[in-house]
Amino acid sequence: MRGGMGNMQKMMKQMQKMQKEMQKAQEELAEKTVEGSAGGGMVTVIANGHKEILEVNINEEVVDPEDIEMLQDLVLAATNDALKKVDDLTNETMGKFTKGMNLPGLF
Repeated sequence: MRGGMGNMQKMMKQMQKMQKEMQKAQEELAEKTVEGSAGGGMVTVIANGHKEILEVNINEEVVDPEDIEMLQDLVLAATNDALKKVDDLTNETMGKFTKGMNLPGLF
């Protein structure tokens, strides 16, 4: 019986260590940025690892008052590209903690 308690304590310490490492990794994600683009780079969007949009850049050549819909589509596409890259970065960074575990919806 005593061996069971020792194993449980060891497992709890490992879980606490993993939790601290996960928190540190999440904090580091906030400092990382990704760039999404559309229209061959005519519109770019910079986002951080917490899916906060930091910057939107639009090349003046793509601004056509007669075709606002195209510009809206490019901004939307660039934003979605940036957010997908954040998801990929998050999965890459946080995936090492869940490797081999089936934890749907954790990230």
